[in-house]
Amino acid sequence: KDPIVLASRIVGALQTLVSREISPLDSAVVTVGSFHAGAKHNIISDEARLQLTVRSYTDEVREHLLGGIARIAKGEAIAADIPADRMPVVSVQKDEYTPATFNTVDFTEEMAAYLTTSFGTDRVVKMPPVMGGEDFSRYSRDEHKDVKSLIVWVGGVPQAEYDAAKKDGRTLPSLHSPFWAPDAPPVISTATEALTAMAMKLMPKG
Repeated sequence: KDPIVLASRIVGALQTLVSREISPLDSAVVTVGSFHAGAKHNIISDEARLQLTVRSYTDEVREHLLGGIARIAKGEAIAADIPADRMPVVSVQKDEYTPATFNTVDFTEEMAAYLTTSFGTDRVVKMPPVMGGEDFSRYSRDEHKDVKSLIVWVGGVPQAEYDAAKKDGRTLPSLHSPFWAPDAPPVISTATEALTAMAMKLMPKG
């Protein structure tokens, strides 16, 4: 039995999870970001290791994806006639994944209105959901606290470059790109002013 062939079949089958099992009205990501197997070209490896990223906007979709990954891995192994004691092992790294961020609706609307009054309508923009992984999400998910949360993004691209890219239809480098170069002074001053203003509104003098 060749674990590289089996792992390859699993990678291919995983592509159907989002396209065939998740509603097109929901969003989800299943990506195999790491595939390690074998040490020499003429020796069949004794194992293959896959590392995946799973992302969704809801916990229900995430649970379905995780169940689907385990089901597909087992199903492909059965199809490959893998012995029961050599079945794929699927484990979820609880400490490494970042759950979806849920902004507290009333708190978000209150702070957005306040920032709009402070900065103006052209500088405060409601952003659509994104699939970025951010451990900030855990603040409002602590079951022992009633925590309101709102994640604020601060634009970092120089205005002229932003306007040129928008005009030309170009995609600007993302935060994790080596080509991302923020215009530091206005970015830092804007973020500092915004966070200070919100803190002062939430903690007024007695």
